[in-house]
Amino acid sequence: MRFIGKNPNKIMEQKIKRQILASVAMKEAMVDACVDDIKAAGTMMIKSIQSGGKILWCGNGGSAGDAQHLATELMGGMTSHERKPIPSIALTTDSSFITAWSNDTDFESIFSRQVQGLGNEGDVLVGISTSGNSKNVIAAIKQAKYKGLKTVVFTGISGGMMKGMADVTIYVPNDDTQRIQEGHIMTGQIICGLIEDDFLS
Repeated sequence: MRFIGKNPNKIMEQKIKRQILASVAMKEAMVDACVDDIKAAGTMMIKSIQSGGKILWCGNGGSAGDAQHLATELMGGMTSHERKPIPSIALTTDSSFITAWSNDTDFESIFSRQVQGLGNEGDVLVGISTSGNSKNVIAAIKQAKYKGLKTVVFTGISGGMMKGMADVTIYVPNDDTQRIQEGHIMTGQIICGLIEDDFLS
C-alpha cells in the first residue's frame, strides 16, 4: 500500500544515489581531514617493514573483516603476486585462541594477549574501531605501547576513548558507521599500496 501512486523502482534508485553521493561527500571531506595522518601512518609502517618489523591488525565485526582484508593485501600482494610477502597478521583470525581465551578468561584481552605473544619492538599495531570505544582494541594499544610497538588507529570523527592514544590516529570525518567503514577500508588500501610501492621500488 505504501507504493500507491509511487514508482518503487524510482524510489529505490533515489535511495541508491543518495548512498553513493553520501559516500562521495565523505571521501571528499577526507582529502582535507586525513591525508597528513594517512601519510604519517604509511611512513611509520614502511619504516617498520624496512627494519624487519611486521604489521598487526585488529578490530571487531566489520572492522575484523577490514583487518583480515588488509593483512591479506600485504601478505598476498595487491599489484604483484610475484613479490615476497610483507609480514602482516590479522589478530582476528585464530578462532580456537579467540574462543578459548574469551571463554576461559575474558573477551577484552583477546587482542592484547596476542600482541604480548607476537608483537616485538618496532612492529606496528593497527587498531580499527568505528566508535573508538572497543575495549579489546584499547587494551591491545596499551599492550603495544608497553612492548615498544608503534600504534595506528582508524576511527570516526570523535575518536571515542581512543582519541589521542595512538602514535597516529586517522579520524574519518563522519559519524555514520557505514561511512566510517568505507573510509577505513579505503584508507587501509591506500596505505597497503604505499607499503607495496616502497617494497617493490
